[in-house]
Parts: sequence; structure tokens; C-alpha cells
Amino acid sequence: MNKWIKRSLIAVAGLATLGAAGLSLGAYLGDRKATRHVDVAVRAVAIPADAAGLERGRYLFATRGCVDCHGADGAGHAFIDDKGGFYAKAPNISTGDGSVVAAYRPEDWVRTIRHGVKPDGRPAFIMPSEDYNRLTDTDLGALVAYVKQLPPARGEGLVARVPALVKTLYAAGVIRDAAEKIDHALPPAAPVPEDGSPAHGAYVANMCQGCHGPHLSGGKIPGGPPDWPAAANLTPGEGSALGRYENADQFIAMLHTGKRPDGSPVSSVMPFTSLRELSDNDAKALYAHLKQLAPVAFGNR
Repeated sequence: MNKWIKRSLIAVAGLATLGAAGLSLGAYLGDRKATRHVDVAVRAVAIPADAAGLERGRYLFATRGCVDCHGADGAGHAFIDDKGGFYAKAPNISTGDGSVVAAYRPEDWVRTIRHGVKPDGRPAFIMPSEDYNRLTDTDLGALVAYVKQLPPARGEGLVARVPALVKTLYAAGVIRDAAEKIDHALPPAAPVPEDGSPAHGAYVANMCQGCHGPHLSGGKIPGGPPDWPAAANLTPGEGSALGRYENADQFIAMLHTGKRPDGSPVSSVMPFTSLRELSDNDAKALYAHLKQLAPVAFGNR
């Protein structure tokens, strides 16, 4: 064999070995990071039992992404099943066998939903609690009330197979869990009138942060499977998706159908199971908020 070729093959093999060792170490460090203790002081919120509170909780569960991961029955289903090996099935949060919330105390609901921290202090690695951190105490209580009365369904805890590269990026801080992103010192959000205003829309838009980023400018979703498309820029800046929608009616139609005004489909990664249930009032407010945002360049999450 040509000496140059032989040396090249040896070098490639050496680099491959080093790469595999690096991923192995990174995966170990990622697993260790996922078991760290996050100390968050929380207080319980009032959990309503009246019909109005339960109906508000039902609406939030249906429209804020909960059904897209946990299913309408709360038993959990696979929301990531990537051919590259990334798999995630949400845990059972109903009252049935295998429920992960059966022993939750009132403050545990707040810690998990609002702060992305499990009752034992470990971070909720995949749950996008940043989307729910700004829920008012009233809405958080209503959501919990609805979940607590879900009929029993059989399920299990979180089932996740996370590629070594994702764990390595998590260990390095390139991918962050919700507990890292959230400012835990922020007081709960104050109620906002549901009047269709941009301020009302800003409250609704909190549900978009997990994919579109805190500035809503989109870009590649950190930690998402490689075949997921980049999230769209929802600000009026470079690469904005808003230019496709001349008015709120076109925007609402997209949320209901998953199709743009020209008939082309929006990525199925968008949580349309939830978005199609969004009320016209909330959707119009969301559109009003997005239209008045300051332009942000695409990908500046």
C-alpha cells in the first residue's frame, strides 16, 4: 500500500477514535448535567374547582402545546421520532397507571410547569417550561385544575433516547434546558385584558418561545432533530414570515389549516393540534403583537 495512503488512513482512524471518545465523554457529561440539582423557591397557586376555572384550564391545555406532547388524554405520546435516533415520548400526566404527577404537591406543579424543575430538583430536560413561565397565577392554577381532573389513562414516565451529539452540545451549553433559560427571580406575570391588543398578544406569544426563541426571530431549533426545518422569523425583520399574511384573517386561516395563503403547507413541526384550537380573539391579538415588534434579524434567537 502506498505509504501516503496508509498514513492518511491511520490518521483518519485516529481522528475517528478521538471523535468517538469525545462524544462518549460529552454524552456522560450531558447525562450528569441532566441530574444536577436546581434550587428554586416556589409557592403554590390557588387551584380552582368551579366550572369557569376548569373551562379556562381546558382551553389552555388545548391551545398552549400540552396536547401536542401529552395527548388530549394526558397519557403522553411520541413527539420526536427521528430517523437519526432521537426519540421522545412525553410522560403520563393523567390520573391513571404510570402517572408521573400522582404524588405532586401544589408547589410541585408550579416548580415543574413554571420553572422547568422536577419535584426532586432535577431539570425537566425536554419540557419547554419557558413557554409557560409567564402564565399568570390564575391561568397556571386553571391549567393544573384541568390536568388533575383528567380521566385515568395508562402510560409511563418520559421515554427518551437522545443522541450522543445532542448530549454533548447540552453539556457544552450550546443546548440549554428550560431551567437554564428562565429567570427564576421574575415575579408571576400580571393579568392582561383579553382585548385583542398587542399587550394581549404578547401574553399569548409566550407559547412560541420554545421554537422561535425569546426574541421570536427563529432559526435552527437548538436540540431539535437535524431534519427539522429552522423556525421562522416572527418579527418584521430579515426573513420574516409575516410578509405572507396581509391581515389577521389570513394569519388565523394558517393556524387553522396549516397552510399559507398561497396554499403551500407550513412545516408539520408547528404544533397545529394546539394552534387550530386558538380562539380568534387570541389569534388576532397574537398577530397584532407580532406586527408591531421591532425587526430582529433571522436566527438571533
